[in-house]
Amino acid sequence: MVGFRASDVPPTATVKFIGAGTAACIADLFTFPLDTAKVRLQIQGEAKGPANPGHGQIKYRGVFGTISTMVRVEGPRSLYNGLVAGLQRQMSFASVRIGLYDSVKQIYTKGSDHVGIGSRLMAGCTTGAMAVAVAQPTDVVKVRFQAQISSGANKRYHGTMDAYRTIAKQEGFRGLWRGTGPNITRNAIVNCTELVTYDLIKDELIKSSLMTDDFPCHFTSAFGAGFCTTVIASPVDVVKTRYMNSAQGQYSSALNCAVAMLTKEGPKAFYKGFMPSFLRLGSWNVVMFVTYEQLKRALMAARHNWVTV
Repeated sequence: MVGFRASDVPPTATVKFIGAGTAACIADLFTFPLDTAKVRLQIQGEAKGPANPGHGQIKYRGVFGTISTMVRVEGPRSLYNGLVAGLQRQMSFASVRIGLYDSVKQIYTKGSDHVGIGSRLMAGCTTGAMAVAVAQPTDVVKVRFQAQISSGANKRYHGTMDAYRTIAKQEGFRGLWRGTGPNITRNAIVNCTELVTYDLIKDELIKSSLMTDDFPCHFTSAFGAGFCTTVIASPVDVVKTRYMNSAQGQYSSALNCAVAMLTKEGPKAFYKGFMPSFLRLGSWNVVMFVTYEQLKRALMAARHNWVTV
């Protein structure tokens, strides 16, 4: 009898759902300081106000300059501001947008073995929008914490639950859904680029026999997906971050935020924080997809062993 290999059996939807959320949390633990540096660089240049007290005095220069400034001024723990909300976000967000991607893709292909680029794009847009609908409040709290100067006396929030309560009290429950429009746009773009590019690169590498369905293939596909995603999604990501972090009434809409950025800071403002975005997305994709592929196999092997006992 031939021994069981987890890669021989397609993973179930539940395995993908759990595996995606877990892998995304692991990736976040490794890359969160880069994400925090990205947020600080993206909001730099905004007028000083209640949404970003302290940012008028501190100037961040580059990825590692931002990280070293934060460590010096606020301490090492500042790099992980908003981590709890970040992990809450990934567990709910990634589980939907990545874990359900293959299932939704099968719906669009109607069971056909041929999977075209259109079906992949539609699946990416769908699961990206679904994920935002589920996880938006966690994203708002994460961004607010990352933007907050830890060493200042005028902290807006003193804990994750305090942030949820304060935002709901001061801005209404709609405050927890601030930036949903640009976030849906961003995540439709990110999901399409990230998942579809990963999917296409991986399929092409395997079909052309350049690589097998293993670690080198997953690493190469994830790195390529991270670069493409950063280039395409950066402008929307900057607007999303600015709008989510803004004080109530600062911008009338996400479009107003984008126009204000263009008018006051020029087109280059839309690519603020590009390097930390790329370093974060590139490394996040590598850690997440490699871990996800291995978790799927491990969970399927565990499921097989449990069923055959």
